[in-house]
Amino acid sequence: MTEKGDVYVLDEPTTGLHLADVSTLLGLLDRLVDSGKTVIVIEHHQAVMAHADWIIDMGPGAGHDGGAVVFEGTPAALVDDASTLTGQHLKEYVGR
Repeated sequence: MTEKGDVYVLDEPTTGLHLADVSTLLGLLDRLVDSGKTVIVIEHHQAVMAHADWIIDMGPGAGHDGGAVVFEGTPAALVDDASTLTGQHLKEYVGR
């Protein structure tokens, strides 16, 4: 992965992973970013969201009730805002 492309898009990469493997995945993603790659992750796993540099939250609901950008910013700003369902769940996850 580190030699072929400059942009990687992963869709729900934690699906089916053991919780211990999520840390391994986050380490791999960090190494890609540290090497100058762009990594875009579509994910619902709160550990991945909390670890992200930037979040784009789509909503306000799922399916035909979604499709609008309801938040864009850092995970900390999303937790501080907590006006979206994602923000509320992430705030609970990080214990704030």
